[in-house]
Amino acid sequence: MSETDLPDGPPEESRVEFYGGRAMSALPLAMFIVWAIVQSGLLGIGDTSGLVVGMLVGLIVGMLFVKGNWKSYADVIFEGMTQRVAATAVVAWLWAGMFADTIQAGGFVDGLVWASSAADVGAALFPALTFVFAALLATGIGTGYGTAVAFTSLVFPAGVLLGADPVLLFGAILSGAVFGDNLAPVSDTTIVSAVTQNADIGGVVASRFKYAIVAAVLALASYVVAGRAMAGEPLDVAATAGAGAGPLGLVHLLSILVVIGTAVLGRHIIEAVSWGLIVSVVLNLALGLAPASAMLVFRSTSESGIAATLDTLPVVGSVIEIAPDASATVGGSLYTGALGFFPLIVLVLLIVGAAQVMRAGGGFAAIEEWLLEHVATTVRRAETTMVIGTAIVNATITINTAAEIAIAPFIRTLGQRFNINGYRRANILDANTSALGYIFPWGGGVLAGYAAMIQLPQQFDWFTEAMLANPAAVWPYVFHGWFLVAVFLVAAWTGYGLEYVPDRRSEEVARV
Repeated sequence: MSETDLPDGPPEESRVEFYGGRAMSALPLAMFIVWAIVQSGLLGIGDTSGLVVGMLVGLIVGMLFVKGNWKSYADVIFEGMTQRVAATAVVAWLWAGMFADTIQAGGFVDGLVWASSAADVGAALFPALTFVFAALLATGIGTGYGTAVAFTSLVFPAGVLLGADPVLLFGAILSGAVFGDNLAPVSDTTIVSAVTQNADIGGVVASRFKYAIVAAVLALASYVVAGRAMAGEPLDVAATAGAGAGPLGLVHLLSILVVIGTAVLGRHIIEAVSWGLIVSVVLNLALGLAPASAMLVFRSTSESGIAATLDTLPVVGSVIEIAPDASATVGGSLYTGALGFFPLIVLVLLIVGAAQVMRAGGGFAAIEEWLLEHVATTVRRAETTMVIGTAIVNATITINTAAEIAIAPFIRTLGQRFNINGYRRANILDANTSALGYIFPWGGGVLAGYAAMIQLPQQFDWFTEAMLANPAAVWPYVFHGWFLVAVFLVAAWTGYGLEYVPDRRSEEVARV
């Protein structure tokens, strides 16, 4: 991300006019939120493709209220869908999905179950440990979305086997993702919050640690207490997981360490996960954890003479199968790991397009102007308004980096009005966008984890639909997210950690 990708200065003039004024530009997103609440919350239908339809309907209805040429409305949608922030989320999901499924093919879940049983880690303690390890992974690789995908694919089924409550366990995974997204120096949200508030990344990370650690300690204690209260009976581990790789599956901890180590060295997340993926494939083949066909297979019909010939070759034949029926397809962990996120990718692109409609139509500007004129009248109320403003934007934009970019100019303008230091502004901006992006049921982080979760019944014979955690039920249990928001509300009300511009000067702002 470069500095030119970030907004600067006051909000742009409305480029799309609506009957009913600027507020009507929020209609597509408002309809989608209502649709999501009804579908997921009231009806209990956790279908990402259904949410895609809801967003499409919202965009179509919004078009009917556009004044003048509808082409400008369509152009704005495409403009939003091609933003880099949306592409970043897509890449994280695709790569993380392939990586998680390939490790899973090598028996990593069996290894986790074996290790948990050997260490006597029961259902009561498992959610708390999941939060800690998810936080460490997310901090290391800098992507909460990738962490949500990987841990839901790998750690979630292990916890369910041990008897941990699925909803609480999913909340622990999302909480760990929040921690890493907020604190990791290589996280997109960390970079955007620092650059948009004219602060250096290193100083921002150091200054926000005191807030993050308070929320983390409270969240960890909450998972210990809730884990004991909500723990169930373990499944028959011997019958369900004993036939797998057992302790040998833990060798894929090396694959994960490769990803973390490469990311910490400053390499791009694509490169980091790609190296981890390569290591996982090599380990699967070298140790006999999974055949090549478990990771990639071309299933052709018996009518294909070329396929029948290739099937007899030593190396190529290992990834070619002759299907007994008339079906022909591609399979394996690389295929399923990427394919499972296609509905979510479409949904996110549409939502970012709808957010661009609200921006171009003046909806965000109207909210910001009202808050500036009627709410933010003192330093305390100004900082509280920053928290409220980020919450409003995150309720409408599912990608937390996109939400952060949308609200960043408002945070900067409001902070400069009251002479609030850039570090403080960046911390308020990042904490709330990181937290709330994993709390709302339609948030990108929640949907990313759920997209990985709904594939589990096809990957494990013992995993049933009843074990899925509905996104609409998990929001109260994302403890770290809620505590992080609460910490900054308390900080705003009490002045804890407040710094003015003269108190500390930022180092040269990193250009990334």
